[in-house]
Amino acid sequence: MREAGRPASGPFATGRIAAILAAEQGRLALWLPVAVAAGILLYFLPRFEPPDWWGYAALAPAPLALWLRPRFPLAAWTMALLGAAGLGFALTSWHAAQAPPPLDLPRTPVVLGGTVAETDLLPGGVRITLSGARWEPDMPPARRLVRVRLRADDRARPGPGDRVAIRALVRLPSPPAYPGAWDFQRAAYFEGVGGSGFALGPLEILDRGGAAPPLSATRARIEARVTGILPGAVGAVAAALLTGGQSAIPPAEMQAMRDSGLAHLLSVSGLHIAIVMGLAFGAVRAVLALWPGFALRWGTRPFAAIAALAMGFFFMLLTGSQVPMQRSFLMAVLVTLALLAGRRALSPRVLAFAALGVMALQPAALLGPSFQMSFAAVMALIAGYEAARPWFSRPGTPRPWWWRPALVVIGSVATSAIAGAATTPFGLHHFGRLQLYGVAANALAVPLTSLLVMPAGMAALALLPFGLEAWPLRLMGWGIGGILAVAREVAGWPGAALATAPLPAEGLALLSFGLCWLCLWRTRWRLLGLLAIAAGLVAWQFVRLPDAMASADGRLFALQSGGQVFLERRPGASRFIGDSWLRGLGDTEATPLPEEGEPAAARIRCRPEACTMAAPDGAPGLILLRPPMPPRGQRAPFERGPNPACGQVPVILSPEPVRGDCRGSEVVDRFSVWRDGAHAVWLEPAGPRVLSDRAWRGDRPWVPPRPLPRPRTQEPPAEME
Repeated sequence: MREAGRPASGPFATGRIAAILAAEQGRLALWLPVAVAAGILLYFLPRFEPPDWWGYAALAPAPLALWLRPRFPLAAWTMALLGAAGLGFALTSWHAAQAPPPLDLPRTPVVLGGTVAETDLLPGGVRITLSGARWEPDMPPARRLVRVRLRADDRARPGPGDRVAIRALVRLPSPPAYPGAWDFQRAAYFEGVGGSGFALGPLEILDRGGAAPPLSATRARIEARVTGILPGAVGAVAAALLTGGQSAIPPAEMQAMRDSGLAHLLSVSGLHIAIVMGLAFGAVRAVLALWPGFALRWGTRPFAAIAALAMGFFFMLLTGSQVPMQRSFLMAVLVTLALLAGRRALSPRVLAFAALGVMALQPAALLGPSFQMSFAAVMALIAGYEAARPWFSRPGTPRPWWWRPALVVIGSVATSAIAGAATTPFGLHHFGRLQLYGVAANALAVPLTSLLVMPAGMAALALLPFGLEAWPLRLMGWGIGGILAVAREVAGWPGAALATAPLPAEGLALLSFGLCWLCLWRTRWRLLGLLAIAAGLVAWQFVRLPDAMASADGRLFALQSGGQVFLERRPGASRFIGDSWLRGLGDTEATPLPEEGEPAAARIRCRPEACTMAAPDGAPGLILLRPPMPPRGQRAPFERGPNPACGQVPVILSPEPVRGDCRGSEVVDRFSVWRDGAHAVWLEPAGPRVLSDRAWRGDRPWVPPRPLPRPRTQEPPAEME
């Protein structure tokens, strides 16, 4: 018989849970940002746009939590978490409602006019972002931004604020490469971008010196000065570190940085703003110390802290206010205030405040890798610091002479290992790459960035108004050259970056919850988070990759069998889509489908007119038709009657329309992808499963409406030629 007053046994008994929650009372508030994030995810899950009243109704538990708090604290916290989730849902719904509607862009080349809002350097030219764009004389200015890549031989050098005109072909943001891939249209919808394209003629500058976004002209001048002194990849990386724009970095160097685990150094984030604010704090404090009367009377620390915050805010605006910078600056504000008040600075509450601030400003950023990897790394580092602090700070324990140097080395390695372990699952989900030697690369590159690259860069910014930036930029270039050398060397090691199938979204959500459970609680029950992390990783093993895919333009098809990818390319097929497919299928190279042959252990049989693919059990699966290309400028010949393949296989893939009534087969042809976007096919024992991008995304504001075919013919629209 249980003793009176003793809690019931078992890890899930009510008394035990109540005791644990009482011990974790101070950590409950840390779960409010997690609940807000859950509400944001709930907004994006439906295949339809939730009505406005859903968001307001989701806030109902919040006042109920205040009423329950005095007598039922556990129930009050439950209602508070539900109310926080409702707040995340309502915030995202409000942001989506405030965003301008997508643009109805012309289908043919037009003369595009507008004001340059931003200029971006590219490896082979310049890209401009236009605000207030117009392509018809009597139309109102577009409420969304339009990006245009200038011709490589264009000698015009527009600046932010210039009014320009250019003949260009502009399209809506690209749809996902395959169902479930990263949604560029959703990201562009919340970022205010309406379209992108390329110039067909030279740029004409109509007027100079107009209004431009804050610091955009300063950013453009810094990029021009930096790349003028440091040409090539070194200058592109230097410009990225000082202005936040990575578009000018050559693809080879960018790939080496990713494969070596150093890509985070290119994203201006906590490391960079900490260096900037630290330098500003030290410089201002040193200058004020030269004035003894002022320093003794007022002290130097508060004024140096205010100057450091001002410098951090300026640097955040200069680099484009990216998500990692917003998180870092909000944390820096609270850390600075805590230091001035004599409180502990590195606290999970600081991170929680920053997460709430970023999600309030940009709720859609939660879905992106920048938000996820940035907050996961910092949360894991804070939890690791809390766990190791008692061991490192034992009072009265004598330390040998080598203790402090060893502590620096161990801390550097542990920081890279903890941050790398926390961000790896998110990198696997978004990029399908596993970097094995990131700790070694960071051990060399991070000190170089902290001690040489960023201090020299800050000196160059300070001296740039006086025209004396050349020598600090050259010092910065030497350091960047060393970082790129480390990246190329580590990326060349055997197995430096392994391609894997992306971690599924469900597994990532479960793993993220387990990571929060492990890092946010303090008592031993935090170890239950390891079970959720393991379950999220196990979900990886249940992912079944599609057997076939078709691109949204009908020019690229893929067949996948046994981990090997075979591609069928038509003229004009996008290399970007092919690379995206390879990442989604966990491969690095694709094999072209042969003209004739039986690859994949004879599961695929190719002839000049078609390739067939059997289901895993050997039953008929699909056929990929290979009609001959018509002469340039002509349509494919019209074939009357059903295709001979109709009814012979469950699925028919075709780059051209399949005419007639094709009973007994599901058809994915040129009309299918034109209406519903990219398709994926799974050949399953119960029958094939065909999923289109439109079916995956549903009817949301950022999904273009289904196009209407011409009423008089079954031929595809002219723009599909």
